[in-house]
This record gives sequence, C-alpha cells and structure tokens, in this order.
Amino acid sequence: MKIKLASSYGFCFGVKRAIKIAEKSHGSVTYGPLIHNADEINRLKEGFNVGLAIDMEEAEKHDSIVIRTHGIPKEELAKLERDGKEITDATCPFVTTPQQIVEKMSEKGYSIVIFGDAKHPEIKGVISYAKDSKDAFVVLDADELELLPLKSRVAIVAQTTRKPTDFMKIVDRLILKTKETRVFNTICNATFENQDAAASLAEKADVMIVIGGKNSSNTKQLHSICKNYCDDSYLIENEKELDSSWFKDKDLCGISAGASTPDWVVQNVINTIEKSDD
Repeated sequence: MKIKLASSYGFCFGVKRAIKIAEKSHGSVTYGPLIHNADEINRLKEGFNVGLAIDMEEAEKHDSIVIRTHGIPKEELAKLERDGKEITDATCPFVTTPQQIVEKMSEKGYSIVIFGDAKHPEIKGVISYAKDSKDAFVVLDADELELLPLKSRVAIVAQTTRKPTDFMKIVDRLILKTKETRVFNTICNATFENQDAAASLAEKADVMIVIGGKNSSNTKQLHSICKNYCDDSYLIENEKELDSSWFKDKDLCGISAGASTPDWVVQNVINTIEKSDD
C-alpha cells in the first residue's frame, strides 16, 4: 500500500509561533491548552517545564502566564494585567484580527455577527471585544439569523477555521436581510490550503487518516471534508488509535493533519502504518 501526505497539512503559522514562544517561557503556565494537541502539550511540560492552567482561577495562582493561541476574553486578560502577572501573549495574529474588528465595528454602532462555535475558546475571546454583549451574536447556520434582533447595519466575522462555503451562506442571507453588511473574511489562509489539499487527496485515496486533537475545530473540519470524498476516512490523535483492519486491501492511504498537529506525531503514524503493512 502506498502512503501519501497531503500537499499542505499540520502546523500553521500561528501554532509554530506559539510553540516557539512557549519553549522560551520555562516555568510558565499556559492559560488553557496552548493548542488543541495533548501530545504536544505533554512535550512542552516534560521538556520545557511549561504547565497548564485550565481556567482563570488556576491561572491566577501563577505569576508567569502564556496566553493560548485561541486567545482569552478581554476582561480576563485585563484582570491578569491589573494583578501584575507577567503576560506572554501567544494569541495567533489571525485570531487577534477578528477581536480588533469586533471591537472597532461595535464601537461604530454595528450589530456583530460571528460565524462559529459559541463554545470554542476562540469565539469566547472574540465576542468579548464587542462593546455591547446584547448586540453581538454567534451563529452556525443562516437560519439562526431570522431570530436575531439585528440593527440595519451589521458586521460579520468568522472563526478562523470554518469552511468558506458555509461562511458565504450566512453572508448571503445577511445581505438580503440588512441595509448594510460589512463582511470581514477572517478565515485563515492555512485553513484553506489544508482543506483543499485534503479534499484533493481524499478524491484519490482508498483510505484517509486525519491526525489531530478530537477537540480541534480545524481537524474535525478536515475529517468532514475527507468523508465527503472517501468513506473510509478516520480521525485519530496519534498512532495508538490506528486499526490495521482499515488498510486491508487498500492501495492508497492518504494522510492529512490539523493545524495543531506536530510533525513528529504525523511521522509516528506513518511509521506505524508502514509496519502494519509489512
């Protein structure tokens, strides 16, 4: 069986940047998981003494704090700063952008619509930058817009890892519903590239392996896209979750990985597949 990697996969710019920042922050803790990959978080803990504070209460017990790539709510960041904590901000610049847009447009009196998952840490951070929380809304589906008390002027941003086609469905509905819609495409380019590469490979593959955290939005999106083209598509976090039966009578195994998946995890998966195919 041949194994082929997608032409674009794995660590994005924001994750690479965050990892470098964390590696230089010996003895610090990250507020929330730095990235959505447990194996990499364990590597940082064991090799660089970078701990994990799972919430604000835990973070406040420490003096040196690294802000995760997904960012944190504005008011929590302000409190940590007021308390004199040593803050190292590893928020991805592509996440900082929608934060700034939401803050600016809400101050100008626009209703804010955010396309994304309201439970995701990135979105919790982004919506906190709205001037009026009662005039900022998170949606996943265009039909949800019908129930919202939107003003005639609306600004919309997107979670960085969502599908562009889904974003456009909501934008199209907003344009018909409002007098003025300001559209800010805040979906990360790396997401586009990884998704397109995964789709292209899945069309040809007999089996697809998508590697990444089960709680990673962009990894779950990759798996969903691969499923559209290849029924035998599987989402795993590491090589321990592989099942040799997946590869029986297969000619081409495609591999993609989420933006928070390190190369060493990908290589471990490849090595394990190769051994099972011997």
